[in-house]
Amino acid sequence: MTTHTFDVAVVGAGTAGCYAAARLGRAGYDVAVVERKNAEEAGHIACGDALKGADEFPETIPKSQILPAFTNTDVDHGRFEIPSEDVVLEIPVPGELAVIDRWEYGRRIIEGAEEAGAEFHYDTVVNDVVQADDGRVTGLKAIRKGDPAEYEADVVIDAAGSLSILQDKADLSGATFDTNVRYSQFASAYREIVEVPEPVEWSDALVFKPTKRAAGYLWYFPRTSTTINAGLGFQMNEQPMKLVDDLRDDLRNRPEFRGAEVVDKLGAALPTRRPYDSATAPGFVAVGDAAGHVNPTTGGGIAGAAYAGTYAAEQVIEAIESGDVSDATLWEYNARVMDHFGARYAALDVYNVFSTAYDLDDLMSLLAALPMGKLSEALYSGSAQIGLALKLRTAVKSFGHWGTLYDLWETKNLADRLLAHYEAYPDSPDGFEVWRSRRDEIMDDIYAATGAEPKY
Repeated sequence: MTTHTFDVAVVGAGTAGCYAAARLGRAGYDVAVVERKNAEEAGHIACGDALKGADEFPETIPKSQILPAFTNTDVDHGRFEIPSEDVVLEIPVPGELAVIDRWEYGRRIIEGAEEAGAEFHYDTVVNDVVQADDGRVTGLKAIRKGDPAEYEADVVIDAAGSLSILQDKADLSGATFDTNVRYSQFASAYREIVEVPEPVEWSDALVFKPTKRAAGYLWYFPRTSTTINAGLGFQMNEQPMKLVDDLRDDLRNRPEFRGAEVVDKLGAALPTRRPYDSATAPGFVAVGDAAGHVNPTTGGGIAGAAYAGTYAAEQVIEAIESGDVSDATLWEYNARVMDHFGARYAALDVYNVFSTAYDLDDLMSLLAALPMGKLSEALYSGSAQIGLALKLRTAVKSFGHWGTLYDLWETKNLADRLLAHYEAYPDSPDGFEVWRSRRDEIMDDIYAATGAEPKY
């Protein structure tokens, strides 16, 4: 067996892993990025390709490094197709939005991390976590290019994606690390990159469409006016969908896709849950999809992963410098994530909970009547403040759905209450159990108000 010794071992060469490695490398630390794919395939990840917050990306890897992967920067709104109502809603999206070539982007962030000093170990499949007698994670066991290998490190950063095997292998029972994680809190998705013969009319929009079942959704994101990321996903707490067949059926019924050619296809799982309550344990930090750092209503996770990787690396640096890689020393990473985007994502998850308790057609009819500008704000802020005039206009337009509208309004108030609680996230593990207990009480009220089955 070959043994490799590094200051930090990062598992996964996605956004969170590369940004963490780049930050560590620039600070002079020996960091290995362990990646199961080969050098050619690394960075090839199933993704919707939409990047929200492109104007606020961390400079850990300079933005100039990734800009060539931005293929469509003219997107400024969402286009919601509601077949049951024969309605198409155009909804503005606040902030800078871009559609990217995800594989090209993946290559460029790998290059950025390498230029910062990170060492990449490709063709390496992690199969176990090494822990000391006190529970501290001290390394990894893997198969590298067919041979056993072990990685010794002061800290392991888990950037291995949704439902990470590292969290199954590690004993995290003695730490604050969130172990309330189930497959039903995730979505399964499949996407194809499709070349169409003529430019689509909606090249400045992200297109969303519900499937015939509440658990499913379709998307069409234009990389360019003739290269479309077409995908479909379903929530794993529902009966599985035949993703490939259902996507192809919709493509066949869209005239703009006649004569189209599929140039790439890939599937993946993604979190549609709140961020982990804590993503730290002694010698161990989870980032990106591996910690639920994804907007649960849109599936967007690239920018959050970049920041999470950066924040994790900065706290790991402080921990190594102090000679203390305990949960308490790493904790500030959790607080920074919650302060930046985690609290907002947790509040948005309330609307996912709400949707599981209502009929799809009723929700789509209500959606067609809502003030969509304010709804757009809600999708990105966690809450929407609606004035009296807008309330009255909404009430008139939503006649026939007042019961559901009242329930949605009550849910919105509960989401605000949850957001306020997350904004008081503890600054050390000492207050964590009390904070979590009170959060669970709010969630109990949300389940009671919506009639939804408990998600956590």
